[in-house]
Amino acid sequence: MTGNWDASNDGYRPLDEGGLRAYLAGLAPVAGLLGGDSATWTVEEVGDGNLNLVFIVRGPSGGVAVKQALPYMRLVGESWPLPLSRAHYEHLALSAHNRLAPGLVPRVHHYDEAMALIVMELLRPHIIMRRGMIEAIRYPAFAGHIAAFMARTLFGTSDLAVPAAEKKVQIATFCGNHALCKITEDLIFTEPYTIADNNRWTSPQLDDAARTIREDGPLKVAVSELKVKFLSETQALVHGDLHTGSIMVTETETKVIDPEFAFYGPMGFDVGAVIGNLLLNYFSQDGHASRDDPREEYKDWVLAQVEACWNGFTREFLALWDGARAGDAYPAALFAGDPEAHRRAQDRYMRALFADTVGFAAAKMIRRILGLAHNIDLEWIEDPDRRAACERRALRLARHMMVERHAIASIGDITGAAKESRRDGPAPLR
Repeated sequence: MTGNWDASNDGYRPLDEGGLRAYLAGLAPVAGLLGGDSATWTVEEVGDGNLNLVFIVRGPSGGVAVKQALPYMRLVGESWPLPLSRAHYEHLALSAHNRLAPGLVPRVHHYDEAMALIVMELLRPHIIMRRGMIEAIRYPAFAGHIAAFMARTLFGTSDLAVPAAEKKVQIATFCGNHALCKITEDLIFTEPYTIADNNRWTSPQLDDAARTIREDGPLKVAVSELKVKFLSETQALVHGDLHTGSIMVTETETKVIDPEFAFYGPMGFDVGAVIGNLLLNYFSQDGHASRDDPREEYKDWVLAQVEACWNGFTREFLALWDGARAGDAYPAALFAGDPEAHRRAQDRYMRALFADTVGFAAAKMIRRILGLAHNIDLEWIEDPDRRAACERRALRLARHMMVERHAIASIGDITGAAKESRRDGPAPLR
């Protein structure tokens, strides 16, 4: 379906490397940023995700990243059509994120709605965080940066910060992204708990675990409650797919990318996605460890990031709440002269948000082991027995987190339970 771009064609056409070169040459600001003759530019298709075309274009003066939506799910093929409008919602979300959390997302240089195409800042020497963590690389700035991103974008689009009328307009603006929401609704909250064609797992090693999940009544009740929250709660503009594969990092910088699943939903879905993916990486480390590199210190570092993400998010969120705000929820006048009541209200709010975070983290973990799209943290463990051992421990923790989410008191309880879930011992070292 790729081909050369034709300037006379006002409609959509997916681009190949040659077509993209011609397209960008016609955009004076972008061509100026790249510099030189377009014939000298290097254009490389680097997309390894599930949905889109992604290109890196470099010229004598600079570079850009280009993302173009495809009219189908790339992971599956043309049998699974998807609306190109997701690029529209991604552009809206990037614009909001750049306003609320500048420096933590890539800058947008150009957006073409008809072509479902975004030209944005080329992040270099950043790498996808998931890949770095598989190699046991530490990112000292990550926890602080991602906590700040989540607090600023979630608080800044919530009823705590935005007048109700304005927020309702924004909710309506994003309501059309329902096709991508439907993917989440099915792949995360329903299919892993049923017999579904999309499901896959490490078989036969996890056949019994998959069957146990499908037969677990309390777990299915819990995930159904979370699905209702996802369907009905419009707390804030959520990224919708915030995991270590949607974060690019260096040791000093963190950039959040790919918000095409953005919509107004429960805040805990974003926070839980980050925490759940960190926990999956923690369990995967036993599969990547060796006798020469058992990675025990790195496992401790990963769990420390889990705690730092939640604790940092809480601190920044509450600081924003205590500052100047224009939202209609918890108006300052209501609590004037009664700071104790104000603190109790904040505590109740954050406790509910923590329970949501724990549950959504668990849902993310289960779907990445039993559902359609898996994480390379675990997938790149070559020995299926070792991989299954790591996955079984993650499933054990996830089940506990989801069913007991209202009884779990602190993030330290989660990291402690993660260590306990490895009580059967690490996978045999190579």
